[in-house]
Amino acid sequence: MTAPAQEPGPWVESWLSNPRFAVYLTAGGNRRRGLALYEWNAVMSAVFLRDLGHLEVALRNAYDAAIVANTSSGLSHWTTDPYRLFPVRWRAARDGTRIDSNRTPRKQIERAVREAGPGAPPGKVIAELTFGFWRYLSTRQHHHPLWIPYLHNAFTPGTSRPAVDNPVGRLHWFRNRIAHHEPLLRRHPTTRLLIMTTPHLQDRLGDVLTVAELISPELRDYIESTSTVRDRLRDLPT
Repeated sequence: MTAPAQEPGPWVESWLSNPRFAVYLTAGGNRRRGLALYEWNAVMSAVFLRDLGHLEVALRNAYDAAIVANTSSGLSHWTTDPYRLFPVRWRAARDGTRIDSNRTPRKQIERAVREAGPGAPPGKVIAELTFGFWRYLSTRQHHHPLWIPYLHNAFTPGTSRPAVDNPVGRLHWFRNRIAHHEPLLRRHPTTRLLIMTTPHLQDRLGDVLTVAELISPELRDYIESTSTVRDRLRDLPT
């Protein structure tokens, strides 16, 4: 990806805002390269979203299948009763008050049911649940109530909860940056300025492939063979 032939004018700041363009202008050293970096960032975000989308669909379907397969027969789908998987569970807050730690996932399921519409099949409800919902199912607080009886069955036998939670947590953070159109390049640890380095993006692709492998080796191979992330990494403007 090459920089624009002509020096971009002030219309860029009117479009992006002064602070947003300043990040890329500082990283690029001049206006042409700054705009090229912004365009590269947009393209990189798009191709990453494709791979993340494939993984999200696989993760939510694997979790659903694991829950359903290990639920007593005769019970309705778990999305019809949010309290079944997420009963009231009190914990102490820092100010001494009590908080129901399962209130948020119950509310997320209830919202998904409303969004899916009356009589919607479980698959439609599942599709309305956000990546954030699925991401937090593998956290430590859900180890005994969810991971042990249900969720470990979604992955290769012997998979530990942290082996899933760590990369999924990083991908959730990364996906949120993409969703908010944030820079994907690395920031210098001291100056906090954007610098021209991309190994961490290769690491995020590695996270996608790692979790996909734990769900299905064939899925992992498919995502890797069709991903264009590595191609776009090579397009970093020079």
